[in-house]
This record gives sequence, structure tokens and C-alpha cells, in this order.
Amino acid sequence: MKNLLKSVVVASGVLLAANTASAQQKIGHINTAEIVQSTPEFQAAEAQMKTLSETKQKELQGMYAEYQKKQNDANEKLRNRSEANKESVDAEVQQIANSMREMETRIQDVQRVAQEDIGKKQQELYAPIEQKVFTAINAVAQEKGYAYVLDVSNGGIPYFGGGDDLTADIKKKLGISATATPAKK
Repeated sequence: MKNLLKSVVVASGVLLAANTASAQQKIGHINTAEIVQSTPEFQAAEAQMKTLSETKQKELQGMYAEYQKKQNDANEKLRNRSEANKESVDAEVQQIANSMREMETRIQDVQRVAQEDIGKKQQELYAPIEQKVFTAINAVAQEKGYAYVLDVSNGGIPYFGGGDDLTADIKKKLGISATATPAKK
């Protein structure tokens, strides 16, 4: 009877340990930034964003150059002003100053619109990439039976000491070579 009781206790302990072990949930981690930056779509989006930014910058530089020219014209007129032409020069300088104020407003408007355009384009280009990556993350996590997948790229995890790195698996799911490196900024 004593042996039977010991056997039941040992068997219960083994079953309890097995249940505890199976109740533990798998935790994995990924580097989303690395994955996103490794996609060909991201690199194409970066090229488009660079082109758009350069175009907007050139437009603004042209406006700044025109503004600077007007400012130089006004300064030159003031330098060459004499008592004889004071009234006419002052009137011309006033017209230039008014023109410059209007130009400042246009420059500010163009800067604001450029920032809005760039923001919209970023959203348009990057949102589908992020969605594709998150879909792959969910698929890999489900295929491999992970209950939690932590993203270590954003610095929101103050301590990280374990779990399985699924970054290569996600890249594989997306058809990206595991050795592909993120785009340089």
C-alpha cells in the first residue's frame, strides 16, 4: 500500500510537471526595423522619398535665391542712395520690401505643403510594407507556436535575456535573404 501511495504521488508529480511545462508559452523576439529595412519595397520607397525630398528642396532653394537677390537689390539701392534720389530709391526699396514679405509668405506656404506632401508620401509608401511585415510576423508566430513575439528594435524593452530570434524566419517568409542588411540612411 505504501508503494502504491508512493507511485500515485510520483505519477501525480510527473503529470503536474508535464502540465506546467506544457503551460509555459513560447516567447520570441524580432527586430522589425531590420526586417522592414531589408525589404526591396523599403529600398524602392527610400529612393522615391529621396527624389521627392530633393525636388522639394530644389524648389525652395530657387525661392530662397530669388529672395536673396531681392534683398541684395534693396541693399545695393540703399548703398547708392543720395539726397537727389532719396525719395525714388526709398519708394523702390519699399516695393522690394513688400515683395519680399509676400515672398516670405509663399516660401512658408511651400515649406508647409512640402512637409505635408512628404508625410503623405511616406504613409502611402511605408504603410503597405509595414502591413506585409506584420502579416509575416503573425504567420511565423502562429506556425511556430509562439504566444508572444517582442520587438527589440524600438528600445521599449529595458531588459531582454532570452527567447528565440525569429527575425531570420520572418525574412525567409518575406523572401528576403537572411544575410540582407538594412538600407543605410
